Amino acid sequence: MKVRRAATPAPILISDTTQGLPYSKGLLASSMMVAGVAPAQAYRVAERVEQVLVERGVSQISGTELRDLAASMLAEADQAHAQGYLDWQAVEDLEQPLVILIGGATGVGKSTIATQLAARLGITRVISTDAIREVLRSAFSEALMPSLYVSSFNADAALRVRSISSPAEQLIVGFQEQVTAVSVGIKALISRALEEGTDIIVEGAHVVPGFLDGWEEEFTQAVLVPVVVAVSDAETHRTHFELRAMETRARPRDRYLAHFDKIRALQAYIVKQAERTGTPVVEMVDLDSALQRVAALVMTKALERAGAWKEAEGAAALGTAPDAPQVDDVNDVGDAGSPVASGRRSRNGLSATRRVAKAGRMGAWEPLGARRRG
Repeated sequence: MKVRRAATPAPILISDTTQGLPYSKGLLASSMMVAGVAPAQAYRVAERVEQVLVERGVSQISGTELRDLAASMLAEADQAHAQGYLDWQAVEDLEQPLVILIGGATGVGKSTIATQLAARLGITRVISTDAIREVLRSAFSEALMPSLYVSSFNADAALRVRSISSPAEQLIVGFQEQVTAVSVGIKALISRALEEGTDIIVEGAHVVPGFLDGWEEEFTQAVLVPVVVAVSDAETHRTHFELRAMETRARPRDRYLAHFDKIRALQAYIVKQAERTGTPVVEMVDLDSALQRVAALVMTKALERAGAWKEAEGAAALGTAPDAPQVDDVNDVGDAGSPVASGRRSRNGLSATRRVAKAGRMGAWEPLGARRRG
């Protein structure tokens, strides 16, 4: 006797994706987690959304309709989360790549924040400035650029001329030389990412405010978000090296603790640079709060950029904005004669490709148990 298997329900398709992307609870839940929604709550809402769509017999739904449905269900439990989710979706709609620059002294938690933030935002490129320094070493010998061959907290050892009286000043000058060299590599990486339309996070001690001056004007096609991470309490900072030593033997704590005073001096310099340039400083008290703070800064900056585009689009439609942001193709004029609108039309293919790619990347962050449930 043959056992009949229940028919597999047809997938619900997202109608406005060029690839016919099917609805996924995991992807929807991941997009809500970016807004700070707890994983369990995000999956409950995603399951409810699917249940409602099945009950209504929906076979296709637009991304906007899906977004509104998810937001309405989130609002029943938490209005703030619902608004945050809608704000993040507005960020997702922004065509410009995200370039997030996370600086701070050794041992403050930059790498951890960068990794977790990348997972939340679906960003696959996370580059450390130590890796950039390592690549630059292959191009420049130690005799030519000695600053590349020492750690940030040993930068004073690479000084060619020691005419400065204070050891603290020698450390800062040596560090400045190192940062200047590494900044060339950071800019090259950003330029490459923008050519490909790819989001990127660069983290490391060499991301120093003051050395980034003019970058926002140079990289106008990106949403550039610089931030500095700091640990004000010295003893808390020390414990980070204990944890780091437990995570990997390649980073013994004694090496860092032997130069702890220098590391603290570099932090004071970096924070002072941040305050001088108006760069946000995020206190690393605990990972969750620091991560939420950095994510909020990214969202705020992206929404500001989205608002600027809308304002430029409206002004251009009225013929009052000759200096509206340039777009890829102004020959394909939109219905309102707006060059911004036409530029968006010309980028639709790239936009859809980036959304599908990011959706796939965020799917990789699904908890395994939830993924098994479908």
